[in-house]
Amino acid sequence: MDSIESLFVFVDSLLGSAVWFPFLLLGVGLFFTLYLGFPQIRFFPHAWRVVRGKYAKEGDPGDTSHFQALSTALSGTVGTGNIGGVAFAIFLGGPAALFWMWATAFFGMTTKFVEVTISHKYRTTDAEGRIAGGPMYYMERGLNMRWLAVFFACAVVVSSFGSGSLPQSNNMASGLEASFGVPTWISGVVLSALLGLVIIGGIRRIAVVAASIVPAMGILYALGALAVVVSNIDQVIPSFVAVFRDAFSGSAAAGGFLGATFAYAFNRGVNRGLFSNEAGQGSAPIAHASARTEEPVSEGMVSILEPFIDTLIICTLTGLVILSSGVWKEKFFNEFAAFDTEFVAGEYRETDPAHVQMLFAHMDLVPPQDDPIKPLNAELSVVDGVAQGAGFTVIHNRSIAEEVRYSRAGEPYSGTLSVVDGHVATPDVSINGRSLLHSVPLTAEAFKRSFLGEYGQYAVTVGLVMFAFSTALAWSYYGDRSMTYLIGLQAVMPYRIVYVIGFFLATIVDTSLIWLISAVTLAMMAIPNLIGLLLMRKEVRQLTRDYWRKFD
Repeated sequence: MDSIESLFVFVDSLLGSAVWFPFLLLGVGLFFTLYLGFPQIRFFPHAWRVVRGKYAKEGDPGDTSHFQALSTALSGTVGTGNIGGVAFAIFLGGPAALFWMWATAFFGMTTKFVEVTISHKYRTTDAEGRIAGGPMYYMERGLNMRWLAVFFACAVVVSSFGSGSLPQSNNMASGLEASFGVPTWISGVVLSALLGLVIIGGIRRIAVVAASIVPAMGILYALGALAVVVSNIDQVIPSFVAVFRDAFSGSAAAGGFLGATFAYAFNRGVNRGLFSNEAGQGSAPIAHASARTEEPVSEGMVSILEPFIDTLIICTLTGLVILSSGVWKEKFFNEFAAFDTEFVAGEYRETDPAHVQMLFAHMDLVPPQDDPIKPLNAELSVVDGVAQGAGFTVIHNRSIAEEVRYSRAGEPYSGTLSVVDGHVATPDVSINGRSLLHSVPLTAEAFKRSFLGEYGQYAVTVGLVMFAFSTALAWSYYGDRSMTYLIGLQAVMPYRIVYVIGFFLATIVDTSLIWLISAVTLAMMAIPNLIGLLLMRKEVRQLTRDYWRKFD
């Protein structure tokens, strides 16, 4: 498992976590914003009229209405990224990360318009007469780059697990276990069965379910979030101030949070913003291709609303809940995941500014070459769950762990604990203690800081299940359209079976590893799609001009 984690860390460092990736993502959005004259602002009112069906025509080709296509695409974007992803971004980059999620959404509105418009133009039908579309079709038919289309389609199939199946089921199962005590494997069995029943019906059944779930889940989650914000209303303005104040300087250390540089907050905010709204990733065009219309630009208009709803509304609510409640800088008792735990030589305290600075640098995107903090290699003596002696520090979730206890099979561990290169090598030893939280557990704690009290976590759990399940539905469709492109219709059913199996297995996998997999697969889709969009820029602008001429 350590080898697998190291591999994904290395690949992620070359792709999604690389310094250049956020600049590519935001750069493409900025370019098209200027190139097309701020369509996310000028076309925004028109987009609402289109999605309401004001300009719909009987007999237009397609499988779904504008609203159903938007709901399907939103069901793919409004998921764990809105609950766990925002919390993960703030955990990593502090308040500044939320600013860069907003920036990603604003420019992403244009990127989404471009990718949906050009993909819709080059959509086709499969052997059963169903719509098949997505960036792979404009890459092959518009750019004459089948090799790029094949690479993208393969990346979609992998990403359907990395973004759609694995992180969704993992977070759902974790949330149900934490709130209601439901064993993760039971959640996996029940939810996998429901998933299979829906996706067998294809896009029409998925669209109907999505159109029913998405509006309800958005309203319910927003009401719960507003309850927390109102309960902490005195901290809302300071939270906004921190977001803008830290945007270009990085977030300072606060409480158990050790701080984050500008580069770190920028990178993680953009990365999590993309995971949340998927603008530029190339997934949403596959759903929008099914919309009934002859005008590609009209469906592009509809897609402008996605990042606005997903990030600028829902993610902002989650961010305000976490920041105003203050839980992002507090430590809580939790079980330590091996992936997030490091033993380092020497004793460090967060009350010492010099220690904080060293740990801050140690955990940055690129640690200093002369990093004074070294991984521990030692044989520790443990008596009744407590490590004896001194000379080391346990780092968990990017914070100095406190009240650390060791156990085996539910009982306090006594014996020798072997630590190699900063990681526990003694098998079957669990570690618990106080540290920062991230992902869904952090959001759940924030929801308790209101008049809802302990019941607040249930609002998160219910929202999480609805969000994540709908996301898994949408991504199953993205994957089966890609399998259709690569192999043909005969590959769809085997893919759906494997997808459901993966959905179940992810309920028992380390959460942090799941997020890492999603980050890698996300970049594998986004990079070829963003490059392809730049190559199609002139055609997109001409399509937009022609649309307005016809409309006028």
